[in-house]
Amino acid sequence: MRAALWRDPILLGMAGLWLLAAVGSYLCAGSPDAQVEIFWAAQVPLDAALGYYAYRMFRATSAPRRRFWGVVAFAGTLFTVADGFQALVSLTEPDARTLNGGPVQSAIFAFGMATVVIAMLIHPQNTQTPKERLALWLDSATVLVVGAVLTWCFVIDPGAPAIATTITVILPAAVVMVASFAAVKLVISGGRPMSKLAAWSMAIAGAIQCVGILTRPEELTPHTDPALLAMSLLPSLLISAGPRIQVVQTRVNPEVNTPRRRKPYSLLPYGMATSTFGVLVVVMPRGAGHQIWGAVAGVAMITLLVAARQLITFHDNALLIHRLDTTLDDLRRHESRLREAASVDGLTLLSNRTHFGEQVAATLRGTDDPGTIALLLIDLDDFKTINDTLGHPAGDALLVSVAERLRQAVREQDLVARLGGDEFAVLLRDADAETAAQTAQRILTLLGRPVRVQDNDLIVRASIGLATADSGDDLDSLLRDADIAMYAAKDRGKSNWVAYTREMGVRIRDGAELASQLREAIDEDQLYLVYQPVVRLGTGEISGCEALVRWRHPVRGQVHPTDFIPVAESSGLIVPLGRWVLRESVRQAARWREHGLRMNVNVAGRQLREPGFVDEVAAVLTTCGYPPELLTVEVTETAVLSDDEAIAALHALRAVGVKLALDDFGTAASSLGLLLTCPMTTLKLDRSFVEGITTVTRQAAVATAVAQMANALDLNAVAEGIETTDQARLLRRLGYEFGQGFLFSRPLAPADFEKLLLTGVPGELIFS
Repeated sequence: MRAALWRDPILLGMAGLWLLAAVGSYLCAGSPDAQVEIFWAAQVPLDAALGYYAYRMFRATSAPRRRFWGVVAFAGTLFTVADGFQALVSLTEPDARTLNGGPVQSAIFAFGMATVVIAMLIHPQNTQTPKERLALWLDSATVLVVGAVLTWCFVIDPGAPAIATTITVILPAAVVMVASFAAVKLVISGGRPMSKLAAWSMAIAGAIQCVGILTRPEELTPHTDPALLAMSLLPSLLISAGPRIQVVQTRVNPEVNTPRRRKPYSLLPYGMATSTFGVLVVVMPRGAGHQIWGAVAGVAMITLLVAARQLITFHDNALLIHRLDTTLDDLRRHESRLREAASVDGLTLLSNRTHFGEQVAATLRGTDDPGTIALLLIDLDDFKTINDTLGHPAGDALLVSVAERLRQAVREQDLVARLGGDEFAVLLRDADAETAAQTAQRILTLLGRPVRVQDNDLIVRASIGLATADSGDDLDSLLRDADIAMYAAKDRGKSNWVAYTREMGVRIRDGAELASQLREAIDEDQLYLVYQPVVRLGTGEISGCEALVRWRHPVRGQVHPTDFIPVAESSGLIVPLGRWVLRESVRQAARWREHGLRMNVNVAGRQLREPGFVDEVAAVLTTCGYPPELLTVEVTETAVLSDDEAIAALHALRAVGVKLALDDFGTAASSLGLLLTCPMTTLKLDRSFVEGITTVTRQAAVATAVAQMANALDLNAVAEGIETTDQARLLRRLGYEFGQGFLFSRPLAPADFEKLLLTGVPGELIFS
């Protein structure tokens, strides 16, 4: 930085101008008029430089430094005007040539000087405690006292009239002391608006300027030393150099404008004390005896020793304070790192759940219009498959890529977070419904582009739930609404987004209420079973039945299975419900054992994954005394699709002797693959292929293919949903041995089913 100052062309130009003026004053020695003209001509460009570079700093800094530099720029402008006017007067009016300036110049200069002094006095101090402020003022006051001593001892003429002394000595001396006091206070303050070098340059300039007012003659004579003129011009050089020094230092190192704490101690009071002793030595009468000199020397030595002892102590304290500051800085940095670690997800470097929750809560508290706040909940589809097939490192790489794309999709004021696993969230601030919708769609578009992971191009799909805040919403309610919307998006398929509506909330609350009531129904015997016969189409024999659960609610009345079965599956109540159905159906089948009936019981995928399910089935069969070969467990394709646990449970059931039926066959995408992995004994053609079998060629073709496949694999084929004799007759011709549907009977209560067993199926429903 010092090298930059030494090479700065502006500073070199200022110094060259001063040197040129000094050389000119020597060359014009003996010609006072020429010296005065040189003096005022050199003042003007230096004053202009002061104003211009102070204005540069005014533009480059912020309050309160901005205010200080604005005042200096204003004062520099005033000095330029004043000295320019005086230079013009010196050229045009020979009788008005003077170094001290005329009335106009003096008035403008005094006003400008006053503004600078006031700016220095009122500039904020970077002190934190009353003791620090008191120490600063006391250090500055030492300059004021020494200035008063110097003025009293060397400037005031005891023989001069009182009025003359006041005007020519005391008032300028007061200016000297106040300006010096203000400058020193500014320099030693930790909150000074400039670097130490620039500050001392301007402070020394002010002191020399004020001393020059007291010492330079009113008028030059042919015998005046030219060095006096050069010395009188030096303050202008130094004060103008201050802003330029600051500009250069700011360009090299912007940190130079950063506030700094004041040092714990200052050498200034000791320097002022030394100056006072120097004055004392100078003004000692020449006839003073050795006793007085001994006393003075003793006082000086004692003061010097005490000062040295204090400085050593201060130095040790300063080292200790520096070590403490260093330790505190390390602790603050460590605290900052811990705070960052506590608020940032380690893998993606997004905000984590805790920090996201804090930001959402703070945003909700700080807004008057909750409708401008929206939350996106993002769940990646099929991420588990990627993790299982490519490994966790690939999954982590994919999550990092997703995080980066989410950052690209949102605005600067929005916040992206990873809540855990493959779940992300976005807080949208100042966003209307259209902006939120556009952001959700933009996220889906960006995520839809292939991601290169381990030489694989992966397509990322996500389901997004969008919730807009409402009056009274908090973090939990907003996340709940977004979660509801996200699952609605999943129900619509992959790569979808759905905005939350009140109707969704009503459905969820109704579902939760129904789940609670279903739990009570299981415990309070509100459920009952009905049985629909499975008929052998060729003989009309009732070979078995399917147990179907029904719910008679004490208030709602009859609750349809399509209403409560999905609630049972989503809430997990399907496990206790299925356990009850299994127990009751097997118990009833044991009562009808003499008829040799086969009992079909529906089992959900969640039950198959339940630990101990197979043992539970075996225990029920043993308790009820029912042969396992007469029990058929019906499962849907979707319940066991790509589910190793469920498939393992099916194999265990077959090992026990239980028969297995694949229900609703033909409605899923991987039916044929299941026939290879699942030990099925029966295929049940879904009713959707039976409805139009007599009129729609394609449905008949599918039904034919299923029957042929069952025959080839040595499986029983059952057609569901038969309602007409034409359907039954055609299905029999296609190869279906068994049928089930309203044509034969609706689901019946146990007593009514027993009557059907006794009467049998009417003869017209036998299709041989």
